[in-house]
Amino acid sequence: MIRIFLAGGVAALFSIVGTKYLIVLLRRLGIGQPIHEDAPEGHSVKAGTPPMGGIAIVVSAVLSYAISGFYRGIYTQRGLFVVLAIAGAGLVGFLDDYIKARNERNLGLSKRAKMLGLLSVAVAFPVLVITQTKQHTELSFTRFNNFGSWAELGKVGWVVWAVLLILATSNAVNLTDGLDGLAAGSSMFAFSAFVMIGFWTFRHPEVYNLASQAELTFGLDLAVIAASMMGACAGFLWWNAAPAQIFMGDTGSLAIGVALACLALTTNTALLLPIIGALFVVETMSVIIQVISFRGFGKRVFLMAPIHHHFEKKGWPETTVIIRFWMLSAACTAAGIGLFYRDFLVLTGTLT
Repeated sequence: MIRIFLAGGVAALFSIVGTKYLIVLLRRLGIGQPIHEDAPEGHSVKAGTPPMGGIAIVVSAVLSYAISGFYRGIYTQRGLFVVLAIAGAGLVGFLDDYIKARNERNLGLSKRAKMLGLLSVAVAFPVLVITQTKQHTELSFTRFNNFGSWAELGKVGWVVWAVLLILATSNAVNLTDGLDGLAAGSSMFAFSAFVMIGFWTFRHPEVYNLASQAELTFGLDLAVIAASMMGACAGFLWWNAAPAQIFMGDTGSLAIGVALACLALTTNTALLLPIIGALFVVETMSVIIQVISFRGFGKRVFLMAPIHHHFEKKGWPETTVIIRFWMLSAACTAAGIGLFYRDFLVLTGTLT
């Protein structure tokens, strides 16, 4: 438990201090975020705000995870693979942000290059996990044996499922990152769920059929990673809250999305992720609905997509949209944790 608090605290401290110095550096270099011409009114004042704040999130999370291991820490293969995936996604996002800043345009990597980079991370992670660990390959909700043998995907099927989940989640968080602090604050709630899930799995190995030493410790290791990401997002939010002094950019949003997907996969809670991260699902669905409606019927369902811009267009102040969406995210996180705990009570015979 101490290692979890240590990781979260160190990550928050590193992120607060690191983001501050990153703001100063980016401003000295004259690197600012261009604002898309179709953005809602009021967003024009954000032009020139430094991007690439996700650097602080990724570096702080990785360093705090490494440092926390000095306190009775055991690094597991699953944990290390998750951290590598976070760093890999952050690198793809950084290249995209850097090209945008260098060209002073709201266009970074080409769609093909960006997808190829993300796909490399999305494929490498499950392949490493499935070949180097004893990862269960069932379609899972709160544990690996939720649905019995009919949900067994097999190694190839699980890898395909993992790739799709990683790509979907990373893009969902990327779409959500459109208002000051919206993605960072919502992600904090989501990561808090995986802190609890990982730690609960670690404390109750007999309930979750964890037998080997590696399986006994990976839950704690994943909880530490989730705490590191939560702390890093919290520290970054200090500077990213409205009015934002820095944006996380794709560096942060892609890393956060990949982290959430990888944590869900390795804790066998992949189907619980859409509930914990329901806000990201809503944001993504609003874009899909808008595209289908406009291209198929020539009409727009929303004034602007993603949906947070729709409410801005309706006259909601930006801070009102952000806070209400945070509340939605917190409620969905609580629901996800509640479902996970209810299943635990059923398993232990406390609840029938």
